[in-house]
Amino acid sequence: MIGRIVENVDVLLGNEEDVQQALGISGPEPGAGGGVEVKSFVGLMDRVRERYPNLAVMATTLRDVRSANRHIWSAVARVGDETFAAPSTELDVYDRVGGGDGFAAGFIYGLLAGEPPEQALRLGWAHGALVTGYPGDTTMATLAQVRAIAAGGAARIQR
Repeated sequence: MIGRIVENVDVLLGNEEDVQQALGISGPEPGAGGGVEVKSFVGLMDRVRERYPNLAVMATTLRDVRSANRHIWSAVARVGDETFAAPSTELDVYDRVGGGDGFAAGFIYGLLAGEPPEQALRLGWAHGALVTGYPGDTTMATLAQVRAIAAGGAARIQR
């Protein structure tokens, strides 16, 4: 069922486990290697694109859960034939719910705003990271805060 939908889209966002289960495409074992290994996810994206050549954009977050409140966070995107990886950073997590949705919102915002793909990825990465610091899955971040983190700034409160 999901595969029939993916045949008709050009942008696919989702974590590796969901993509594997929904599309039946093999990839890395969730949590395998204990890190955010970009290469293994690029391989998964290659296999997805072989089956669904209409996909122009694919992206996912990469998260290594060290404890409930400590995660290593990154993201990867394939736009056309180019692959982009966000930095890897340690997060002090208040609530992990919504980090992936925050990533998707920031990434899509960047694409729709006409940002270069690498900047769109960084905006998604930064927004997802900020969302993990809030209770629930509703953002409290401003665009200025997201842009500051995406540019390499610290996740400190800015007023």
